[in-house]
Amino acid sequence: MDKYPYPTYETADIGDYLKVFACSAVMSQPIMSLIMGLGQPVHTQDIFGILYNLVKYTAPAFIFGILYTTIRTNDLAGSFSYSKYMRTSWSNLFVPTIWWTLIYLLGMPWLQQVNQYTDIGSFCWHFINGNAAPHLWYNTMMLQFIILMPLFWVISRYVGNSVKRGVIVATTTFILYFAWLYFYDTAVFHGAHEKTWYLLDRLFISFFIYAVFGVLAWQLRAEFNSLLKKIWWVILIIFGTCFIWTNFELQKFGHPVLFANAPYYKPSMTFYCLAVIFLVASFCLYQVRKNAQTSLKVFHFLATYAYRAYLSNVFWNQLIWRGLNMQYHALYHPFLTLIGMWILTWILSFTSAYCLHIWWTKIKQLLGIFGG
Repeated sequence: MDKYPYPTYETADIGDYLKVFACSAVMSQPIMSLIMGLGQPVHTQDIFGILYNLVKYTAPAFIFGILYTTIRTNDLAGSFSYSKYMRTSWSNLFVPTIWWTLIYLLGMPWLQQVNQYTDIGSFCWHFINGNAAPHLWYNTMMLQFIILMPLFWVISRYVGNSVKRGVIVATTTFILYFAWLYFYDTAVFHGAHEKTWYLLDRLFISFFIYAVFGVLAWQLRAEFNSLLKKIWWVILIIFGTCFIWTNFELQKFGHPVLFANAPYYKPSMTFYCLAVIFLVASFCLYQVRKNAQTSLKVFHFLATYAYRAYLSNVFWNQLIWRGLNMQYHALYHPFLTLIGMWILTWILSFTSAYCLHIWWTKIKQLLGIFGG
């Protein structure tokens, strides 16, 4: 029996679709923060709160997608070379992260979170902890999964194609993760250590469940794909229910609506994120069954540059916001401003990611020639 029933996955897989959906959605979040920072009417705040919750699935989806694609690729290759994997990751992930972090710290210092660096020590600390810009906390978290990839490879080897072992791993992960959520909710989120332990939100354990489930989705792909095909409508109902749940929780905090009151680390958002992930996976599998080659190739192409586009998106929305004086438009047309800025940011982010990759490749080729 063919281990992999859909050969068209050579152009795109579930991980690719998740990366593109996540990257596209997350670009709207800092734009919403800019518009809300101007002080919007109560009804506008409520709508933005709903929109923010709608796209609050991005980091889990990206982590799930990275693990799914990484395990799939190495599984089909038949082995996992950590040194080779890290060399590739260094070029594709770590180097762009280093450059863009420097750009934000040196070129846009007003974007720093919590506090400003004052010396070389605090500069290095901001560089590492993700406070250089509002979206770089994710890089600090995500790169931990890259470093820990051998652990997930071991989990994938342990599970193999055994549904029983998969259930054991999934259940154990679920219990441990919800114990972590309880701890975070009581000790950190509006708790005694809200200010001092805030860095826990970017510790890998806070997103561990999505990585493990990404591994299981590939290892048990026959069962996973078949189940999604049968119960996608149930997942859609769960999605709607959890979406209402998350908005109800946010509204309980009253006004002004603060996005900080809609964290990932609560049961409602966990179930919501998983529902979105499974719906996107269902859509991908549907495209595979229909042999939609154009869509598969487009998603695969965009997924290649999704992480680098994500790194640059705040850079571009800042230039648009300041360069086009969008503060004025946002006061009178907040929703049109959101849509317009999102489209421009998306185009510029992916275009710059592609162009910088091509230029850097050519520069390395030239340096290789001159070096030789």
